[in-house]
Amino acid sequence: MVVVGVGCTAIVTAVTGPIVFIALAAPQIGRRVAGAAGVPLVPAALTGALLLLTADLLARLLIAPASLPVGVVTTAIGGGYLLYLLATEVSSRQASSQN
Repeated sequence: MVVVGVGCTAIVTAVTGPIVFIALAAPQIGRRVAGAAGVPLVPAALTGALLLLTADLLARLLIAPASLPVGVVTTAIGGGYLLYLLATEVSSRQASSQN
């Protein structure tokens, strides 16, 4: 089963290209939406699906009739989200160190 899973993943990656930041961002966003302490599976999965769907639609529509690779759009979304997380972490640390 592991070999079949790895093979399927390799085929999908070869066809679509690497799709980055979805696995990094989706659980964190799902956790914040659900308001849970841990990472709940269903909100994380739904968030990942929604992020990928949004990125795919943007990749198809941004420079229509041509289309961008979906990995470019997910990198832009994920990079922006990562910068947001870093900025909020820095500001929260500064606020806690001043108290």
